[in-house]
Amino acid sequence: MAWGNEDHDWDHPKTLALIPARIGSTRMKKKMLRNDTGMYLFEHTVKNVLSSSFVDEAILATDSQEIADAAASVGIEAVMTSEHHKSGTDRINEALESLLAAGRGPWEVVINVQGDEPELPPEGLTALVEAFRNPDVELATLMTKLGSSESPTNPSIVKIVCDKLGRALYFSRAPIPSGSHARAISISGTMDPTKRHVGVYAFRPEALGRFCTLSESDLERIENLEQLRWLENGGRIHVREIHKAPPGIDTDQEYLQFATRYRKQTSH
Repeated sequence: MAWGNEDHDWDHPKTLALIPARIGSTRMKKKMLRNDTGMYLFEHTVKNVLSSSFVDEAILATDSQEIADAAASVGIEAVMTSEHHKSGTDRINEALESLLAAGRGPWEVVINVQGDEPELPPEGLTALVEAFRNPDVELATLMTKLGSSESPTNPSIVKIVCDKLGRALYFSRAPIPSGSHARAISISGTMDPTKRHVGVYAFRPEALGRFCTLSESDLERIENLEQLRWLENGGRIHVREIHKAPPGIDTDQEYLQFATRYRKQTSH
């Protein structure tokens, strides 16, 4: 694999996108199988992921034969995984191990894109893969500015702060940094301290396997954010910023809003 110094010479590493697509959903029953647009929700996500020229393959990791059958009906590959995983990271690790055991790969970068992220900008995936130009990068993720209607006090929106080298310092469901001084700095225009984490991760395969051997950490348990496990064990997460990233789909209302946007785009 050639790694040139100039952008036009850089040959990206062989990259696999694994897309967790479980059948259970507490807020939206059988979310992945919704197809009001004429396409399954997971199908939108797979096709969007493959629109990045830096992603070589995209495969579903599912606990549901129903989803696997639906994927096969539209020409999308799926790997069956346990229904007992606590996180999408554990699910994609099992899927990767199954693929490698079957003689597939190897891949140099593995991206975890949730199946309910059909509108992730493809340039975000490109930015993630580009982070691996640096041989020290083992894990990378994305962030973006908070939208005008997004409150830093909303615990459903995960906030992130980084060091000056673009590495994550902390993730939280609470506002970070906190306090009137941070707000005053932001208002003065000297900095914008609060960013929204975009929950897409890219790993070197060895780092993915190592992540999944770590025990749940104290901070992870407090915040209910598994990425803190990596930080608390001394790992580094490199972060790339993108201009925008629509939120994922967790409710019927959010799905219907997505379907409306999709119909408008395809009617032009």
